[in-house]
Amino acid sequence: MKRATKIFIALVVLLIIARLLLPYFVLRYVNKTLADMGSYTGHVEDIDIQLIRGAYQIDGLRIRKINGKIKEPFIYIPKTDLSVEWKSLFKGKLVSEVECYEPEVNFAFSESEASSQTGADVDWTAYLKKLLPISINRFAIINGRVDLTSLVTQPRADLSIRKLQGEIRNIRNVEDKNKKLPSPVVASGDVPGYGGTMNFSANMNLLKEMPDFDYNLRFTDLQLVKLNPLAKAYANLDFERGTVSVYSEMAMLNGKLNGYLKPLTKGMQIFKLNEHEGRSVGRFFTELLAQGGTAILKNQKHDQVATRVPLSGTVDNIKTFVWPTIFGVLRNAYIEAFKGEFDNNITLSDALKNVKEDFKEKRAERKAERKEKRAERKAERKAKRAKRKAERAKK
Repeated sequence: MKRATKIFIALVVLLIIARLLLPYFVLRYVNKTLADMGSYTGHVEDIDIQLIRGAYQIDGLRIRKINGKIKEPFIYIPKTDLSVEWKSLFKGKLVSEVECYEPEVNFAFSESEASSQTGADVDWTAYLKKLLPISINRFAIINGRVDLTSLVTQPRADLSIRKLQGEIRNIRNVEDKNKKLPSPVVASGDVPGYGGTMNFSANMNLLKEMPDFDYNLRFTDLQLVKLNPLAKAYANLDFERGTVSVYSEMAMLNGKLNGYLKPLTKGMQIFKLNEHEGRSVGRFFTELLAQGGTAILKNQKHDQVATRVPLSGTVDNIKTFVWPTIFGVLRNAYIEAFKGEFDNNITLSDALKNVKEDFKEKRAERKAERKEKRAERKAERKAKRAKRKAERAKK
């Protein structure tokens, strides 16, 4: 056997051995990286390397809080696929894409540190860079689940999103470099605890420390009876039937935002005469008055109560405005019913506008128009007087 052939065979054997041992070393490295993340720790069950595809798969990723009272892990992902994004490589950019299959994320909100689990005290991007040093350009979730526990503590209110499908593309702005919001985002899922669905779409700039965005968010056909624990605690009433859908558009630029919430109820009934659940006298009259108010403020043709709540300000200080909200209720009831759809009138440039400033600006414009018209009328009267005076002088 020739020497060159022996060398070739030896190299092949070494590559095979390296391929067999590589997952072991990568697994040790990943588990060492995840073992100490401050107040959180993580572990991976197995790793599979796919050299030809330029990818590796992580099986059984769990991240949990240390010394916490919550049994569920903060993050559990049965299968994660991390690979080179080849289409971007052909454009001269070495970036990656990540796909998470059936991930589960459990958030818990509490004043007690041991009962809280939000992940806010960990720089997750730093650990992600250690696991995947190539910048991520695409991130996808397939059939995921997100549980938000104790969003409201008294009474306890939880929110769970199931069958979550989501994708973020062009995170590193490989394409459309001239766009202000180059990264499209889509997400959808079921809200089983409230009997509805969630849909989200946005365009974002994720390269900034505080991202810019323009989003549409919709919760459809949430069952009002599922909101009764909150309604009883905060309004001393409960719902007998009906649904509520919530539409929202929001744009944020350089930390300033503008948008709206548009809640729209259908078939809402609050008062029921023969309710037998130990209803107090106070709740009886509260529900009776609420039902009467609903009848007055309801659009009879569409059997709906709705309004539009303007939102503006900054991330730390979002303001709502009472009078536009009240006028929205009256407009829906007596002028024109709100439609179960987005208004499509919020753009990125609107983020810098403030509702009050906009109102003042329009008021100033109207004032300037009135002033101009008064000046025109005054000039016309002056011209007429001068004309009459000239005519009298001729006589």
